[in-house]
Amino acid sequence: MNQNELSVATIRALGIDMINKAKSGHPGMVLGSAPALYTLFTKELKIYPKESKWFNRDRFVLASGHASSLLYSLLHLSGFDLSMNDLKEFRQWGSKTPGHPEIDVTDGVDASSGPLGQGIPMAVGMAMAERYLSKRYNKENYPVIDHYTYVLCGDGDMQEGVTYEAASIAGHLSLGKLIVIYDANKVTLDGPLTYSFSEDVKKRYESMGWQVINVTDGNDMAAILKAIKKGKKELYKPTLVIMDTVIGYGSQNQGTHKVHGAPLGKEDGDYAKQSYGLTNNEDFYVPEEVYEDFKKNVFSRGRRTYNKWAKMMKEYKREYPELYKELSSSAQGKYTYEYDEELKDFPYGIKEATRNTSEKIINQIAAQNPTFLSGTADLASSTKTEIKNGSRFSCDDYTGRNLYFGIREFAMVAIMNGMTLHTGIKIAAGGFMVFADYFKAALRMASLMKLPIILPLSHDSIAVGEDGPTHQPVEQLVMMRSLPNIQVIRPADAYEMHAAWKKAIETTDCPTALILTRQDVPNVTNASYDNVCHGAYIVSKEQDQLDGIIIASGSEVELALNAQKELLKQGQDIRVVSMPSMELFDQQSDEYKEEVLPRSMRKRLAIEMACEYGWHKYVGIDGKVISVSEFGASAPANIIIPKYGFTIENVVNTFLAMSI
Repeated sequence: MNQNELSVATIRALGIDMINKAKSGHPGMVLGSAPALYTLFTKELKIYPKESKWFNRDRFVLASGHASSLLYSLLHLSGFDLSMNDLKEFRQWGSKTPGHPEIDVTDGVDASSGPLGQGIPMAVGMAMAERYLSKRYNKENYPVIDHYTYVLCGDGDMQEGVTYEAASIAGHLSLGKLIVIYDANKVTLDGPLTYSFSEDVKKRYESMGWQVINVTDGNDMAAILKAIKKGKKELYKPTLVIMDTVIGYGSQNQGTHKVHGAPLGKEDGDYAKQSYGLTNNEDFYVPEEVYEDFKKNVFSRGRRTYNKWAKMMKEYKREYPELYKELSSSAQGKYTYEYDEELKDFPYGIKEATRNTSEKIINQIAAQNPTFLSGTADLASSTKTEIKNGSRFSCDDYTGRNLYFGIREFAMVAIMNGMTLHTGIKIAAGGFMVFADYFKAALRMASLMKLPIILPLSHDSIAVGEDGPTHQPVEQLVMMRSLPNIQVIRPADAYEMHAAWKKAIETTDCPTALILTRQDVPNVTNASYDNVCHGAYIVSKEQDQLDGIIIASGSEVELALNAQKELLKQGQDIRVVSMPSMELFDQQSDEYKEEVLPRSMRKRLAIEMACEYGWHKYVGIDGKVISVSEFGASAPANIIIPKYGFTIENVVNTFLAMSI
């Protein structure tokens, strides 16, 4: 066999061995797609393993993350920080080779993937980031940002709705530097693809503005290379390479669902290796000439390309020092928001919806941070997310700072994840809070990947009013707060709003959800940045002896303060605590928590126009929560709010009835 065939056979053998040793994994796509990824990595992919985070590298997303052993084999052979021992620890506790790729675990992984459907949207985000940054920073003779984004996906990805959402917008935006390789093996976990899927993918993608190329033999590396090169030449359309493969190629059960998600075992593994022409059946064996192949065609090729780019960047720094400084800062994720002077425009007592305050802040942030972008799922006029002096990001103007995702909430957040993974961009995008259910899976991945995306979500409660229960979020706050590694902030007024945005824009290791009102709320807190960063603080202290505590978030803080005044008239000296963020409060010291919510005071009442789940952690088993336990109703807000008990009278009576 020739060198290419030997290298592909070795990659396949490593995949078999990793999965067999782990007694767990998915060999089907590993064996079918090995020729395609070998061709991509050794012939076209622009990477340098010693600089795995090189800003201008090509990005690669393994959308079908269950084929992770294929990627790990390639990363090891290419020279990334992934040893043979790491391959042998596939899917084991504490290893660098988890069951699905994770960016903070394995060197060379550009996106955590696994939940089918989200890989292509993340790649779309990366391609969008490349377009924006290249148009902003490239100068004549200085193409400092000039790379492609590649994806390997399977039949499962093609069936997921979010893939279709993202592919649609990719075609609309003419993202010509996006190339998707589709392993069309026509088999899923349950059986033949025909059980559930019969559409013409080629026609579908062509109708969305994609270039579609067919490769009829997934083992034909010359045809695969030709298709990739043709994709790179098409500058105005993303490319889909439909590659017909045989799932589990070489196995005695090739072409069937039996090889999708179970180890081949020793006997069938050896049979497959022999079918590839390998004469050494030793597990985890790599011929020296295979290492040399990757050293020459991946590592050394990448080093030359990287060194050439690094030299150009030095010259770019001399020619365009301000742009270089700006780009470097953005690439390192350094974003700030200074707002002290801005607060003069928000006097105490003035009323304004926090979504409107948020819009003003977005524009202030945009003025201070040139690579801050804002978007929405067709709701800019309602969520107030538009950058006023920024144009629309489009195929006619990739420098636009306003992103129009259309009515594609799931794809919107998955694309935001991809743009953030690319680095160099800070992105916020909004929608109605109730639609958080649509994008929850992508928000979960943002939390897992520690991506600092920002979601300004408006229409935050039953105060939405006439739109009714279909649009009134009740359980969504609980859902978002239940996610690990997220900060959910529900500001009470403009003061808390400014601090919340500063916290969000300067955060580097988790997403932020900003929960915003549609209805006007008065400025009542005079909160500082530290107050909001603590998650909860005393907004109005008791006058003398503490008789109880009322805790509230968002628009309900005003109600708590008004109830405090009424209770004082009735001889009850109450403390009011604003809790814009449970997550941030939980991070504080025990001493601070005791200062705000002393253990000795068990008479506690919480107020929030949402489900009560989560609040008993702060009010205790003896405390009470005024909340919403059903799906709301259609009526004006000034009718709905009192109907559900959010009145001074009900707060006072509920507190007085507590027998603690």
